[in-house]
Amino acid sequence: AVWCPLSPTGAQTTQLLVEPPWRPAVLWDRVTLTCPGSGTAGATTWYKDGQCWGQQGQDQLTVTESGTYTCYRPSTGHSPPVTVSNARLVLQVSAQELLEGDTVTLRCRG
Repeated sequence: AVWCPLSPTGAQTTQLLVEPPWRPAVLWDRVTLTCPGSGTAGATTWYKDGQCWGQQGQDQLTVTESGTYTCYRPSTGHSPPVTVSNARLVLQVSAQELLEGDTVTLRCRG
């Protein structure tokens, strides 16, 4: 059994890094999530669909199931959710922050 603290609440201060950097993330892209932050390495807690998830303590998670993921580190708080879908056809946009007037690359993938 995996011990987990209660699902974290409060400000979302850690940005969950998604690789490859495309949104929406899709399962067949072999998505890796990284929970950045300072402090003790291996102090990360992962949540999937609001429930405590495996690989506790690791700062990186390779996604094997579709769902909505968040991470928590004591030093930096918890992340906004990232959803990984199992859609067969997706229109993806680069995950970087976009401003009005920016040139955007879209990918239609299936």
